[in-house]
Amino acid sequence: MEAVANKDTRYTAVTGTAALREAIADDLRARKGLEYDPQTEIVVGNGAKQCVYQGVLATCGPGDSVIVPAPYWPSYPEMVALTGAEPVILETKEDDGYLITPEALRVVLKANGNARLLILCNPSNPTGGVHTEARLRELASVLGDFPKVAILADEIYERLVYNDNPADGHVSFAAMPNMFHRTMTVNGFSKAYAMTGMRLGYLAAPARLAKATTVIQSQLTSCAGSISQAAGVAALRDVPETEMEANVQVMREKRDYVIGRLAKMDGVKLVVPPTGAFYVLPDVSSYYEGDDVALCLDLLKSQRLALVPGSSFGAPGTVRISYATSTEELELAMNKLEDFLGECIPWRV
Repeated sequence: MEAVANKDTRYTAVTGTAALREAIADDLRARKGLEYDPQTEIVVGNGAKQCVYQGVLATCGPGDSVIVPAPYWPSYPEMVALTGAEPVILETKEDDGYLITPEALRVVLKANGNARLLILCNPSNPTGGVHTEARLRELASVLGDFPKVAILADEIYERLVYNDNPADGHVSFAAMPNMFHRTMTVNGFSKAYAMTGMRLGYLAAPARLAKATTVIQSQLTSCAGSISQAAGVAALRDVPETEMEANVQVMREKRDYVIGRLAKMDGVKLVVPPTGAFYVLPDVSSYYEGDDVALCLDLLKSQRLALVPGSSFGAPGTVRISYATSTEELELAMNKLEDFLGECIPWRV
């Protein structure tokens, strides 16, 4: 409101205002131990989604391949395809918490010598899985043998981690040994600060990669909105850490409620509870002969309850549930899902 009153409505630099870039750099230094030059290594965009796409555009093109772990956010493989590169899906296993194993990463990299980028969403959309520091170090060790592969670390959910042990909290991939110079870190304000309509995100990367994404952005959209950027500064500078921690606790309680309700539904399986983000990806393949799309369509028609079929995320037989809503709506939704499944006959157990 202060920015509006001051008529702060002009174009900013393509990379964002100095105030916001400095606030981002300070936040990354204080919380993640990452040192970025706010003048040359941070690019503010119109949402983290734009920053992800620009990171792909800056590193890949026809003849290249991009490693996309599944389950994945549906935009990842489509963004890769738009560049002319080929998305190579790295399947992960439910028993592994849908996390990348170093063994599987090595296999897919060896089989794809033209790989130029690995997209790492941590915490994950849609699974809510979080790669620990120990696992990230293992992945970094594998990538050490493939120096031509850059990493796009989508860390938009990093403030929403529910591990009881602080040592198991989120760690940025750029902080891993020998990974800073080849990692583009993407984050934003839509998730932790619930500023979805502000459309504000950023990419932090070594200067050569940041410059490449800046050149692309200058031809696509120029700067993010000046009012949104002012709001971003306020979020990083003025919101107390106690408020952020309280929000995480609220989300943890919602997660636990949804998990508890799912555990009482016959034929629904959740092997590894999510430890981050605000999604649950239960296996419902015991219904509808595993056709998650048909299940979601019938659920929508009969109960007016919308879930996203896991097939959209490269995880057929599952559904994605978001618990980023009110407790009252969650209770209503779980009641509707339980009633619907109670009327269905599982085709296998």
